[in-house]
Amino acid sequence: MSDKERILRLVRGALERDRRINLHRFPVHVDFVDAAVVLEGEVEDLAAKKLALEHAGAVEGIRGVIDRLRVAPAERRGDGAIRDTLARFLLGAPELRNCTLRARRKGRAETLRQADGQAGEIELEVNGGAIVLEGRVISLSHLRVAGTLAWWTPGCRDVVNALRVVPPERDGDDEVVEALHLVLEMDPLVPHAENIGASCASYVVTLEGFVPTENERRRAEFDAWTLFGVDRVVNRLELAA
Repeated sequence: MSDKERILRLVRGALERDRRINLHRFPVHVDFVDAAVVLEGEVEDLAAKKLALEHAGAVEGIRGVIDRLRVAPAERRGDGAIRDTLARFLLGAPELRNCTLRARRKGRAETLRQADGQAGEIELEVNGGAIVLEGRVISLSHLRVAGTLAWWTPGCRDVVNALRVVPPERDGDDEVVEALHLVLEMDPLVPHAENIGASCASYVVTLEGFVPTENERRRAEFDAWTLFGVDRVVNRLELAA
């Protein structure tokens, strides 16, 4: 068995064993090119995407993982509609109110809000349902909030969060938890955020507490998955009696 065959077998086996990835409904094409694993296809949700990347990256003998996975959206929408909705989300977020915001359309950047620039500059673009965020912000919380708003946007199939933090901040588990609490409080679909406890260890988030509905339980987990840097989410939220 060649090294390529061995690696492909290991990656495919890991994907097949994880029920969250569900290869029967959402087949993922796996390839091995220039010592890197390539994952391509449409997956059911963001959790499946991140778990697939984690499993592939854990295989020994590779130099990296090339991500060509897209999330199946609950609603199919055109790039223009996605861009306009995300622009409204970003413009309406109090945490980003002092950021200059631009949207790129057909190669041209349109300024949606001109700020003093001290809080940062965000440029968004949408291609085939994939959202790209570029520019700079002043904190990791700003970076993560922008990324979460992108994932909240109906029709979004992927988010490439290329925002830079200037000046640079040291990232870690505490920063993830801080951003998660902020995101949960922002989310109107998580009205009982105060009942949710969150911890993080090596970018694995654990949710604990009580919420009244299964929809809120799932939404809180989704919010955790949307955060930049989070590799896995353990949902221990229980339904209140």
